[in-house]
Amino acid sequence: MESEQRRPSTVIVSERSVRVWDVPTRLFHWLTVVLVIGAYVTQRLNWIDLHVRIGETLLALVLFRLLWGCFGSETARFRSFVASPAAALAHLRRVLRREPDVQVGHNAAGGWMVLLLIALLLVETLSGIYVYNDVADEGPLSEIVPAPVANAISSLHALGWDLLLAAVVLHVCAIAVYAIAKGHHLVGPMISGRKRLPSTVRAPSRAPLWLAALLLGCAALVVAALATWL
Repeated sequence: MESEQRRPSTVIVSERSVRVWDVPTRLFHWLTVVLVIGAYVTQRLNWIDLHVRIGETLLALVLFRLLWGCFGSETARFRSFVASPAAALAHLRRVLRREPDVQVGHNAAGGWMVLLLIALLLVETLSGIYVYNDVADEGPLSEIVPAPVANAISSLHALGWDLLLAAVVLHVCAIAVYAIAKGHHLVGPMISGRKRLPSTVRAPSRAPLWLAALLLGCAALVVAALATWL
């Protein structure tokens, strides 16, 4: 008796739209983009007062993001996307491999890029407030800081800006590579907050908006104090 030839079965995976990014995370992302561009323009045009106000706003956003990374929604929390260096390197080895995008939040390499950008923004904004207060003779602490330290902070502010711009360029290039090589479009979900994922993937939990407002208020108060005393 002739045996039947088996045909390979096709597994159809159903998908659904999942909200992966909450409103506070998306607002932080796009406001930071706008403010960094504003900081660059005002620095080039020597609009120092406006440049400082932008820097203070950026610092408040960065402090908020640090708090949101501890107490916010699941995909915004550092513990959910900061992987080991080995995991990040393993992910980068597959960066040119075309494969389905089933990542809920930041991937292993992207998580480290987020940390780098936040760290550079924090250093740049903090040093910028000190430099402005030192030059304008406004900050009480600027009077007691030794001249070599003050000069080092000024140099750090200049170097930090160059490093920040380089990191931003790297970030944009990585987004382009993911779109072209892997077919993963990262910008759309950061705008809409939603992403099509397999129906078996659990939707991440979200923190309430009132908590985001509270944390932003705390960050603003800290910036106000730093702008007064640095």
